[in-house]
Amino acid sequence: MLKEFKDFIAKGNVMDMAVGIIIGAAFTAIVKSLVDDLINPFIGLFMGGIDFANKYIVLSGDVAAGTALADARESGAAIFAYGSFIMAIINFLIIAFVVFMLVRYVNKIKAAAEKPVEAAPEAPAGPSELDVLLEIRDSLAKK
Repeated sequence: MLKEFKDFIAKGNVMDMAVGIIIGAAFTAIVKSLVDDLINPFIGLFMGGIDFANKYIVLSGDVAAGTALADARESGAAIFAYGSFIMAIINFLIIAFVVFMLVRYVNKIKAAAEKPVEAAPEAPAGPSELDVLLEIRDSLAKK
């Protein structure tokens, strides 16, 4: 069983998958920062200063109005955090769009690399070996 596990780990697909997961985690951190630090402020600006990340409804428990979501969760109250859900949807849409653009770009590069090279026009073919030999024979026969 240990040998089979070593063989499984040594396969190229597993290593490719591991690299993809690591890069995906790093990419997620970048997208999270993009959404939290760059996009949300603009959304909040256009929506009249609304910060979606702290939008929630208290289902049960006692939470003072204007309390941050993290503090409301720590108080033990049952919280319906619809703002976090909206932010997750925004994150998903941004990630999906970026992945779409990457795949589109990679497909264009693949198509350009696979494009068949146009054959250069062939030079006019000269006489064949047989034609040359026949010409030599005819020329010797005339002498």
